[in-house]
Amino acid sequence: MAVFRIGRTTALPAPECWRRVTDWEAHGAGVPATSVSVRGPLPVGEGSTVVARTGLGGRLGFDDPMEIVRWSPPSPGRAGVCRLEKRGRVVTGWASIEVHPTWSGSVVLWVEGLRVRGVPGLLDPLVAHAGRAVFGRALDRLLASPRRPAPE
Repeated sequence: MAVFRIGRTTALPAPECWRRVTDWEAHGAGVPATSVSVRGPLPVGEGSTVVARTGLGGRLGFDDPMEIVRWSPPSPGRAGVCRLEKRGRVVTGWASIEVHPTWSGSVVLWVEGLRVRGVPGLLDPLVAHAGRAVFGRALDRLLASPRRPAPE
C-alpha cells in the first residue's frame, strides 16, 4: 500500500478550513479529468459516499467511491477528523483528514493509504509521490480559494 502525508498551515480559522477541505465537489475542480459528487444522507457525514470520477467519460474512466466512516468537525480546542474508506474496484484504501485549530488559524493533516488495482507494490513509492503531488495541489487550491458563502 502506498501511504503519503500532506500537511498545511493556514490563517483560516478551523471551521472555515474544515468547510473548505470537506467541500467534496470542489476537490475535483483542480484535478485533471476528475469530478466529485456526494451520494447518501445529507447533510454530509458518516454514511455518506463521496465518489471521485476520473477519466475522459464513458468507459474510459473509473469511479473511486469513498464512504465517510468518521465525521467529527472541529470545535473549540478540539481537532476535526474525517476518515474515508475507499471501496472501489480500481482504488482501495483509506484517507484521514484532520483540521487542528491553532492560535493563528489551523493546520491540516491529510494522510492517505492507496492500493491501485494492477499496480505492483514495488511501485508504491511512485504512487505515493504522485498522490502527494496531486492531493497537495488540490489542498493548496482549496485553502487559497476565496471565501464562498456556505450553502443554505
